[in-house]
Amino acid sequence: MSTTTTLITGIGSLVTNDPGQGAGPLGLLTDAAMVVDGGTVAWVGPAAQAPAADERFDAGGRALLPGFVDSHAHLVFAGDRTAEFNARMSGQAYSAGGIRTTVAATRAASDAELEANLARFVREAVRQGTTTIECKSGYGLTVEDEARALRIAAGYTPETTYLGAHVVAPEYAEDPAGYVELVTGEMLDACAPHARWVDVFCEKGAFDGDQARAVLTAGIEKGLTPRVHANQLTYGPGVQLAVELGAASADHCTHLTDEDVAALAGSATVATLLPGAEFSTRAEYPSGRRLLDAGAVVALSTDCNPGSSFTSSMAFCIAVAVREMGMTPDEAVWAATAGGARALRRSDVGTVTVGARADLLLLEAPSHVHLAYRPGVPLAAAVWRAGVREV
Repeated sequence: MSTTTTLITGIGSLVTNDPGQGAGPLGLLTDAAMVVDGGTVAWVGPAAQAPAADERFDAGGRALLPGFVDSHAHLVFAGDRTAEFNARMSGQAYSAGGIRTTVAATRAASDAELEANLARFVREAVRQGTTTIECKSGYGLTVEDEARALRIAAGYTPETTYLGAHVVAPEYAEDPAGYVELVTGEMLDACAPHARWVDVFCEKGAFDGDQARAVLTAGIEKGLTPRVHANQLTYGPGVQLAVELGAASADHCTHLTDEDVAALAGSATVATLLPGAEFSTRAEYPSGRRLLDAGAVVALSTDCNPGSSFTSSMAFCIAVAVREMGMTPDEAVWAATAGGARALRRSDVGTVTVGARADLLLLEAPSHVHLAYRPGVPLAAAVWRAGVREV
């Protein structure tokens, strides 16, 4: 079946994330062009050498980069937690609320309401340049509600994550061992067919190291690949457990010992940093500089959720990572594209290379550096997903 080819020319600055194609780790090309054939990249190179194509799009000297890969998001939920955020930002103690507030609202919502919310958040992310997004369950905490969350999410992304072990369900407050048994048994059986990943919040107040190991091991036995909410609020066993079990990513990584950093640097587990969470809770930021200097692979993601990081903007996370986490603009852009792809173990996204998906973000700016240089400014001039322009 024939496809239409499109030449994108007049690209002032092209981030390929392939050092073999251009300058530095970003594989940066200037005065560049590329050809999209159907949903994939067919050619990349200097504009003067561009081949003919069926259609032509003039980038007008603007910057083009791979679409953002957001590898950590919680998008299937109902309600919001405005009161909790307002109280926290006002310096007040807030004893009610938390994840359980969202659990109650999510359980009460219909499938149609949950899907409408999810669709809205995905559209919002795409408008800002995100072309691949991961989505977790975790706000149902019953067999039926966790399974329906993943069924709904699977209609919008293949990157679905079973997070029944987000917190202990309210009904099991006095029997956490019983809840772990549910999460690793009946709930896992119902959710595994709709998920690619298994995750656990390994943290004081959620699940300890032994409980997290049980959850992840059970998921692995069902064919799911682990990822871990690790070391967000305190030092703990999450990072070491992630590395030991071959998790694709350890997410948050705010409180790390030297041993944790060394373990990440010596493994294939990506350190996914979520600056929106620290921004929204006035907490200590993780150190991207420390991880990068040690040789760890770093990704950036939004952690979009209604409680601690209600943003879908990867550009915002890039700006915060540069300002607060010791990362350069180049490092932050790589982490938000190729880094996210690594965290999802994807080689077809996060790059602009021949054979990759044509997931592209055109900026209303001459350079990718503007993502950090002009924080808060909507810079997405055009967005393509698999070669189809959506913005």
